[in-house]
Amino acid sequence: MSKNSRSFYLYFVIIIGLLLFTAWIGMSRVQNTGYTQGEFVRQMEDNEVALVNICPNKNTPTGSVEVTLKGGEERVLYVTDVTQIEALVRSHGLDPRVESVPEESWFLNSILPILIVVIVGVFFFVIMNAQNAGGSSNGKMMNFGRSRARLMLGGENTIKLDGVAGLKEEKEELQEIVEFLKDPGKFTQVGARIPKGVLLEGAPGTGKTLLAKAIAGEANVPFFSISGSDFVEMFVGVGASRVRDMFAEAKRHAPCIIFIDEIDAVARRRGTGMGGGHDEREQTLNQLLVEMDGFGVNEGIIVMAATNRVDILDPAILRPGRFDRKIAVARPDVRGREDILKVHAQNKPLGDDVDLTQIAQTTAGFTGADLENLLNEAAINAAMDERVFLKQDDIKKAFVKVGIGTEKKSRIISDKEKRITAYHEAGHAILFHVLPDVGPVYSVSIIPTGLGAAGYTMPLPEKDEMFDSKNKMLQDIMVSLGGRIAEEIIFDDVTTGAMSDIKKATQKARRMVTRYGMSENIGIINYEDNDDEVFIGRDLAHAKSHSEEISGQIDREVKAIIDDCYAKAKAIIVEQSNVLHKCAELLLEREKIGRDEFEALFDVKYPQPGDPAATEA
Repeated sequence: MSKNSRSFYLYFVIIIGLLLFTAWIGMSRVQNTGYTQGEFVRQMEDNEVALVNICPNKNTPTGSVEVTLKGGEERVLYVTDVTQIEALVRSHGLDPRVESVPEESWFLNSILPILIVVIVGVFFFVIMNAQNAGGSSNGKMMNFGRSRARLMLGGENTIKLDGVAGLKEEKEELQEIVEFLKDPGKFTQVGARIPKGVLLEGAPGTGKTLLAKAIAGEANVPFFSISGSDFVEMFVGVGASRVRDMFAEAKRHAPCIIFIDEIDAVARRRGTGMGGGHDEREQTLNQLLVEMDGFGVNEGIIVMAATNRVDILDPAILRPGRFDRKIAVARPDVRGREDILKVHAQNKPLGDDVDLTQIAQTTAGFTGADLENLLNEAAINAAMDERVFLKQDDIKKAFVKVGIGTEKKSRIISDKEKRITAYHEAGHAILFHVLPDVGPVYSVSIIPTGLGAAGYTMPLPEKDEMFDSKNKMLQDIMVSLGGRIAEEIIFDDVTTGAMSDIKKATQKARRMVTRYGMSENIGIINYEDNDDEVFIGRDLAHAKSHSEEISGQIDREVKAIIDDCYAKAKAIIVEQSNVLHKCAELLLEREKIGRDEFEALFDVKYPQPGDPAATEA
């Protein structure tokens, strides 16, 4: 709970207390004692009364009667006619004492209610001022136009560039930003202009936000962080107001860094939506463009932004003078992954068998966030096993859980489905092993997973590849069809288990034809329809970029690629039929096998038809 929220609740409690106090005072003046006139008359007749004190009001016959009984008990009676009570008392031989009732306090009657109203009004005024003066850090009550950027002062940011692993080139490219923030005079004296904006682009989880924080921490300057979606509201003009407020706040803390995460939420290409020029998002973008190009050359404000969709950003924000520099934050290579694993393993006790180098080699394509999640899942496995250190087996289990999903060992499957799944996965595994550009196999399992798969075959990429060759893509298609082929060969029937495999193979074949120009008959022409157009909103009446004749030719080329890969993959699996049977039997026995157990099946020389050994058998 924030400090202002606690203050609000404190004020609220004080106000409620004052109101209750006022109500108590009023009730105390009109309280009902429960002592009746009939009871008083009875006590007078029974000679139980020792003393009576009558207190009439000033202008009316009403008043109160204070009765003292012979036992010492005191009672109070409120009556409408004090003269009648006085006559009653005298008739019983008592001499009552008659005195005037003190008048009610003018303070309680007149001043106190007014004072309470004034105090309540002052409290509410103070609350509203506190909310409005609270700054732009938390989006306070009714501050729709105030910036929601979170401010982290220089001394509060403990993240440094040394703590960012796997981004060596990116850190070197941003080092001059740190130098400018530390010593701007070194640049201005030679007429240099530091980039006003730096755009970090890359896949999710590659460390864009961490890199921006590290730059601010290294330079020891204030760091404003905000998400692109925080600018946009249902009220038109609010986003533009927040942009103005954020830059005004930044100027008061210059030199500083403004970091806008997921800037594509507010900086998409203009003219693509349904709202026209009055669209709230476009007004916000217009104000952002003005602010970025509006401050002086050396004001010391650097805008950093992160996105994984740089292709949909408005060209105006990408021009020099706004985002002058674009830095691609790529997925780490094997050396970068090892460095990242070492950083995330610092607070995790590792066993003697843990090999971070081998883990880095087997996690090709993982981002920094993926690697952190991998070690975290491994630590959870160790804690569940009541161990205080991580083993290599914990990381292997986490690798399967992250890549495939949690294994559902308790799920009941019929023997027939198990056998079909065993041959299906064996077909995939054989092609992974035999084809040179797609293997080797990491593990094969017929245990159902949380993603709905009946089993899985996980490859082990041993090197990072920037590009896919045509041969590798054809081999990927062959591997995807391996499970369907094995089902057809063994059972002379097919199942729906290959649905996702067929979809994956078809998509890859179509991209080869329409995107990569890998079809001899179609040629080196990009015929791919831009699936992003409707999403971006450029053209709701989306039209194909080629004729119907070309569409039919593309379909024929895709089918030809699939058919050719199917025939080649089937020939390999038929040739390795002995391994297919042995692998399926081993899977039915153990449910899950690793690389060594699978590759050992190829080292055994099985008799082939026509061999002497086969004839003797």
